Amino acid sequence: MLSERRKGHLSEFYLIYQANSMENYGGGKKSDIEQTALGMINTGFKKEDLDIPLKDREILMDLASSVKEISERDEQKEKIILWKDHNMLKRTRPVIFCDPENGWNEIITEKQMKCHSRIGRVWEMNLRKEIFWGNEMGDDRPVVDYFNVPITTEPDDWGIEAKYKHGQTKEGSHQGGSYVWDPPIKDYDKDLEKIHLKDPEIDWEVTNGTLDMAMEIFGNILKVRLKSTWWWTLGLTLTAVTLRGLENMLFDFYQHPEGLKELLSIISEGFLKKLDYLESNNLLSLNNDNTYIASGGIGHTEELPQDDFNEEHIRTMDMWGFADSQETTNVSPEMYEEFLFPNEKPIFDRFGINCYGCCEPVHSRWHIIKRHTRLRRVSCSPWVDVDRMVSYLGDKYIFSRKPNPVVIAVNNIDKDAIRNDIREFFKKTKDCNVEIIMKDNHTLGNRPENIVEWSRIAKEEASRIYN
Repeated sequence: MLSERRKGHLSEFYLIYQANSMENYGGGKKSDIEQTALGMINTGFKKEDLDIPLKDREILMDLASSVKEISERDEQKEKIILWKDHNMLKRTRPVIFCDPENGWNEIITEKQMKCHSRIGRVWEMNLRKEIFWGNEMGDDRPVVDYFNVPITTEPDDWGIEAKYKHGQTKEGSHQGGSYVWDPPIKDYDKDLEKIHLKDPEIDWEVTNGTLDMAMEIFGNILKVRLKSTWWWTLGLTLTAVTLRGLENMLFDFYQHPEGLKELLSIISEGFLKKLDYLESNNLLSLNNDNTYIASGGIGHTEELPQDDFNEEHIRTMDMWGFADSQETTNVSPEMYEEFLFPNEKPIFDRFGINCYGCCEPVHSRWHIIKRHTRLRRVSCSPWVDVDRMVSYLGDKYIFSRKPNPVVIAVNNIDKDAIRNDIREFFKKTKDCNVEIIMKDNHTLGNRPENIVEWSRIAKEEASRIYN
């Protein structure tokens, strides 16, 4: 056992090291690269982007070499084992995962970014994030030696389009700013017949060109593969809100219930048709690896794919599934059961293991949600009743805790308050399978060290409660 004096020296050394290492991050203009799981699905790459100059390529190869070196460390293999055990409901210490989303643009700023080509900048950001995860973050997210190239495709086309008006940040960027939109469904009787989800529109010229460039740049360093994430959520209400408007949809539960039910059914059938298309055209990728899944988590597990898996034909049954309905936070459990659950269930039935929830407090509708097929990971937002969810989940599910990101969005974080909150949570959930996911950070108070310090505290408390 370390003496208190020795612990103090180690803590002081860590703070000095952290201060020095953080000098390499932040301090510049925010980049305008979208960092949310939802926003990163569509690359937006065009034919004219298929040119990465030599200087950019050299920068990318140097970064890829650093990622490769990090991935070969023993700790990365240990993290993968931890996630596998955790996802398979084996007893582990609480797992810590930090993905600050658009907060990344305050960690890796224009001061750090060196590439100038469009695709080069996206790849540079992705590699620098991996390096930060491996060298600085201190959480349990593994760094692996794969480089994924997503298929370039257009966003889902429902036959009608919402018109957006974006605000701007003070730097003149839309990224991370507010927006409003004009929902296209004005009258259910007239507009529902216009709605149908078209098959994905894939730009194979850009996709193959991007893959070829990745092979040229990274092929001797990392394992380059074509791997797409075709959805963030298969929940119905994000699409419903886009097409109908949030306020309109909430009034529709009472004023236009039949129209809303038909809309939700159309969306559900559209998603099922999309899954059929992706399966039949062999466009799916396994997500039982280092893939970000659901509203926070890493996919490593030995329970997927299924025993009859054919690597030449990936099915949804070989994958993690996910849906949420955070847009209906204030909708009653009875209405959730009547309107949403019947349309969610056919989607969940397609997948091998499932996850549910994002920011909605699921405790009030858990008695309905738990009827979903093969449910494993349950998101428990800052607004959930922790005591009730402890009794509901026990050790039969993953208690996926999402703490309030506000605690690290300020210039001077309250470390004692953060520690006390995490410690109290771990005490309550000591008999559960727990992960704690710091995400939804649109700012870190322009202090990259905030999330590193939060991660350090969370890891200390996780080890403390487990020991």
